[in-house]
Amino acid sequence: MRDDKNEIHWDKTLRIRTSGRDDSRADQFRYPYEPTPYSVLERLVNTGLIRKGNVLLDYGCGKGRVDFFLSRQTRCRAIGIEYDERIWQKAEENRNSGSFVDKVSFVCMDAREFNVPVDVDRIYFFNPFSVEILQRVLARIRDSYYESMREILLFFYYPSEEYVSCLMEEDELMFYDEIDCRDLFPGEDPRERILIFEFI
Repeated sequence: MRDDKNEIHWDKTLRIRTSGRDDSRADQFRYPYEPTPYSVLERLVNTGLIRKGNVLLDYGCGKGRVDFFLSRQTRCRAIGIEYDERIWQKAEENRNSGSFVDKVSFVCMDAREFNVPVDVDRIYFFNPFSVEILQRVLARIRDSYYESMREILLFFYYPSEEYVSCLMEEDELMFYDEIDCRDLFPGEDPRERILIFEFI
């Protein structure tokens, strides 16, 4: 059970609407919209791994919760990628009504086709798509990395076994750290964590 009071508090503070799950466009390659709990994002912020000078790319951004919250809390610049035009419109509506939106932007397109800007150095995933799409996206990130070599940290919240296997097999990715989130929710779910990888 999520902490509903915290969810309501942050949506209200940010003047956005991001709660609820949406399965309407989900299929075997693209997974349902479900926002990352604010308590998990709070824990991510507390690591200090995302700061004012960073540029965050959020794959499968949905209605933009990760982007608005992290930009507000860290002053980073955030770019959200969303393929579902209807949900992307919700993110844009949130950007028009929300606070702390000056450093947030959204792009509506297929993640496989998106050229990763060379200033992006933090990338967030909450199981937005299949491993097949993830592999194509990692290739795009790799291209950007070689175009301008820099520290790039990739954050994977609630990773599936397929994601973990894929990441561990990538020669140019190194495990960096793990943020344990099991204590935030009942049930001791081993997937309640953020795995962090770095390009090398």
